[in-house]
Amino acid sequence: MEKATPEPVDIAVVGSGPSGMIAALLLSHLSFTTTLIGPAPKPDARTTALLDASVSILSNIGVWPQIEPAAAPMRRMRLIDDTGHLIRAPEALFDCSEIDLETFGYNILNNDLNAVLQKALGASDVTRIEAFADAIRPGSDAVEIDIAGYEAPLRARLLAASDGRESRARDAAGISVQRWRYPQSALVANLAHDLPHDDTSTEFHTRHGPFTLVPLKGNRSSLVWVGAPREIEALGDLDDDAFAQAVEKHAKSILGRMRFEGGRQAFPLSGMKALTVGADRIALVGETAHVFPPIGAQGLNLSLRDVAALGDACAQIRKDRLDIGSAETLDRYARARRGDIDTRIFGVDALNRTLLADFLPAQMARSIGLYLAGRVGPLRRRLMREGVNPSSARVGRSLQM
Repeated sequence: MEKATPEPVDIAVVGSGPSGMIAALLLSHLSFTTTLIGPAPKPDARTTALLDASVSILSNIGVWPQIEPAAAPMRRMRLIDDTGHLIRAPEALFDCSEIDLETFGYNILNNDLNAVLQKALGASDVTRIEAFADAIRPGSDAVEIDIAGYEAPLRARLLAASDGRESRARDAAGISVQRWRYPQSALVANLAHDLPHDDTSTEFHTRHGPFTLVPLKGNRSSLVWVGAPREIEALGDLDDDAFAQAVEKHAKSILGRMRFEGGRQAFPLSGMKALTVGADRIALVGETAHVFPPIGAQGLNLSLRDVAALGDACAQIRKDRLDIGSAETLDRYARARRGDIDTRIFGVDALNRTLLADFLPAQMARSIGLYLAGRVGPLRRRLMREGVNPSSARVGRSLQM
C-alpha cells in the first residue's frame, strides 16, 4: 500500500551521503522546512579530513561536539619530494600554530561521521524519507519529486541536489558537465603502526602521484596512494600482510611497522565540473557539482562550503521576501561558489599534473614553488590560511546571525 502524499516543503535535499545529510541539517537549522530523500548510507570504511572552515560550519549547526570525540586532529602537514627528479624540493613542514590555530582540521572514519549525522537528523525537524527519487520535474512554482512508495509527488520550492556525479537531479535541471580522466588510480586503506604520527599528515610526492598518510585516533592512519593503474592494481592483489609491508616501505618506515586494518578500495581517477551550479529551482552541491582527485583533503570541505553558501543565498532571499527557488537565489549561489570551485579544481589538477610531467621546466617550477612555500614565512602562512579557509569562499554568514 502506497504512503500518503508527503507535505510540501521549502527545500528537498536529494542524496543522503555526508554532504546531503549536512545540507538538510543546515537548511533546517535556518528554519526552512526540509525533507531529505535517499537510502540509508552504506557502510564506508574510508575517512574524511574536515578542515577548519568545515569544523566551523558543523559547530554552527550543533553537530561538531558529537563528531570531535571520534576524530583525530591534524596539527602538522609534511610534504616530502620523493619524485626522484633531477631537481627536487627540500622537505616542507607546516604547523597550525603559525596561523594561530589549534589544528588544521580533523580526520574521521566515514562510518563514524555518518552515524553522528544520522543521529542528528533523527533529533532534528528534518523529514527523512529513506527511498530513491524516481523522477524530478522542475516547474514554474515548485519542483515535483516522485518517490518510490508514495502515491503522489513531493513538492518543494527548491531542490538541493546531492545525488552524486551521475545525478538524476542535475539532468532534470538540464545542466551539462565537463569531464576528464587522469592516467592514474587511487587506493585507500586504514592501517595501524608502531610509532605515533604526532598529529602529522605526511604526503610523499612521487612520480605517479601523492602518497599520503593522514592521522586517525591512536597509532593509526588512513592512506591515500595515487599511482599508475598497474601499480595500484598490483597492490590490490596483495594479501593483507604483504600490502602493509608495501605501505611501510613506501613510507620509508617513518611510522614503524604497519598492520592493515581494513577499508582497502581502489578506483580510477577522474574529474568533473558542472557548467553551472543552479537552474530551474535545482541547486547542485557536492559531487553533483564537482569531482576531482583525493588530493589535499579538498573534497567534502568544498562540498560543505557549497552547502553553507546555499544556506546564505536562501536566507538572504527570504529576508528580501522573494521566492527561495527563484533564478535570483540560484544566481547568488552561483556567484558565491564560482571562484572557490574553479580555484580548487585548478589547484588540485595543476599539482597532480606537475607530478606526472617529464618536462624539466614544469618540474623546476613545482620544486621552486614548494621550496618557497616551505621557506618564506609570509607565503607559507598565506598558503596555510587559504588551504583551511579560502578567502574566495567566506560563507556561513547566515549561521552566525
